[in-house]
Amino acid sequence: MAKVVILGAGVAGHTAALHAKRILGKSHEIIVISPNSKYNWIPSNIWVGVGRMSADQVTFPLAPVYKKKGITFHQALAQEIHPEGDSTTGSGFVTVTYTETNRSGEVAKIEYDYLINATGPKLNFAATSGLGPDGHSVSVCTFGHATEAAKSLKDVIAAMKAGRRQALAIGVGHGTCTCEGAAFEYTFNVEHEIRAAGVRDLADITYITNEYELGDFGVGGLVFTQSGFQTTSKLWTESLFRERGIKAILGAHVEKVDPNEVHYELVDGTKGVLNFDFAMLLPPFRGVDLKAFDKTGNDISSALFAPSGFMKVDGDYSGKPYEEWLASDWPKTYRNPLYQNIFAVGIAFAPPHQISKPRKSPNGTLIAPSPPRTGMPSGIMGKLAIISINELIKNGPSAQVGTASMAEMGAACVASAGSGLRVGSAASMTMYPVVPDFVAYPNTGRSIGDTFGEIGLAGHWIKLALHYMFIYKAKARFGWFLIPE
Repeated sequence: MAKVVILGAGVAGHTAALHAKRILGKSHEIIVISPNSKYNWIPSNIWVGVGRMSADQVTFPLAPVYKKKGITFHQALAQEIHPEGDSTTGSGFVTVTYTETNRSGEVAKIEYDYLINATGPKLNFAATSGLGPDGHSVSVCTFGHATEAAKSLKDVIAAMKAGRRQALAIGVGHGTCTCEGAAFEYTFNVEHEIRAAGVRDLADITYITNEYELGDFGVGGLVFTQSGFQTTSKLWTESLFRERGIKAILGAHVEKVDPNEVHYELVDGTKGVLNFDFAMLLPPFRGVDLKAFDKTGNDISSALFAPSGFMKVDGDYSGKPYEEWLASDWPKTYRNPLYQNIFAVGIAFAPPHQISKPRKSPNGTLIAPSPPRTGMPSGIMGKLAIISINELIKNGPSAQVGTASMAEMGAACVASAGSGLRVGSAASMTMYPVVPDFVAYPNTGRSIGDTFGEIGLAGHWIKLALHYMFIYKAKARFGWFLIPE
């Protein structure tokens, strides 16, 4: 019997856990370790953040689902990985600290035969002074953050209804942030809500981002087909910003957030201040605070993890210049090169380089969107890790494991631009591959026939349908595995 331990219960980890029990069967033990008691469908947090959904609509308890599927669940925070075991055991293990109320603070050692790191990111609000719920801005990264953001937005709308003009700053709070798509979604949902409240003329909305151009989204922008014609995500997005009357500050690194002031630096080195009454700024991500130790207790964290804290896998981490990178530099199997029974999936793996071109200001400040690894790619990686472990269990170390490089993977994204069954809209986009391959597709890096976008009411219906479909899937309801990642 093999023991498979999964760290994290987000899209990648939870997907891996459900497929593990289905694919590996009852004879193997599946253990999930997560500090959170609830699953959160994060793509819908933007709707919680504008008051269109409640926290209960985007979450559910994990323990009942895992009990039903025969999966062991520990509500605990993983803190150390010992891939070689120690003097008392030759098996790899992780040490955890329990976070559930009746065991809070208790420390345990959990052994594994195979380990999947799907911890997701640490929300690094501390990278920018004054950023985040403990500072002077709100967030929609968690359902709790989004609930508080909705309350703040409600107050701002009330102020406008009382005749007071309000300034809103929405975007990313650091030069190396990812998830520009979520910032884009929240911007347009806020604008939609303000317009629906009848006070749009009293709102100054500014989108502030580390993207060099609108429509970059951390993937270097897109060239796609729309209604039979070729266009770019830059032109497409610029048009939407003009239509909704939203200003944009591009190529920005937020240096600090003071009360009612965002201080930022641009790629050209100039600095500015954006005044606000309401600010939702996403934080940069880094790896969670995991440490690794060898059999004799030596700290080997730098061997397993990149400086960002994300785990190294089978990518090229040589640090070659951006202009020299290739699509083939991206990981395919998500196995750690030192310990082949360890996988890292979703946001937990270290990308080998940016997809969008990194830029530095004359002051030496790096302003470069980090590669997105959420949603559809995360689910695919989680399932892939289980398929690979199944092959390793059956055929041993020489087994041929599966591959799912982001440079060979397509993705679909539906970005909400306002909620409502009759008046909502969303931008629906597909891209293939996620990481551009300029060898296979010299002109654009992606297949034009498989990369396209549309915006409209139908997109909102799709986004809403996906919300209910993926909540259904995550609850492991009848036929859940037929719903693709």
